[in-house]
Amino acid sequence: MSKTLDQKLKELSPARRKKIGIREAALIGEEMSLRELRRAQRLTQKRMAEKLGIGQDGVSRLEQRSDLLVSTLRGYVKAMGGSLSIVAEFPDRQPVVLAGFATMEPESAACEIHGQRRAR
Repeated sequence: MSKTLDQKLKELSPARRKKIGIREAALIGEEMSLRELRRAQRLTQKRMAEKLGIGQDGVSRLEQRSDLLVSTLRGYVKAMGGSLSIVAEFPDRQPVVLAGFATMEPESAACEIHGQRRAR
């Protein structure tokens, strides 16, 4: 008779289960969609829409897009209370945090979230 994962985990020592739980959390945190990230922050689409100053349908569309402007993504993450970093990874060196993407004029970010371009 085969055992379920829960049964196998119960057979492990508490220390081993804790170590597995920590690794599980790290793996889950490595990749999340915008929707999963919003939910992990316990925010509804409606609440995100209020924070971003857009409609709930706009939040839904943002979460479904596969290609976003960096400024749009930054604004979305900032509305959740976070900050955005962009990291370049190469096989022959340590990851590098790219400079120049950390700050932006608030007006500019708001315009891009609303789908508008600012005149230059």
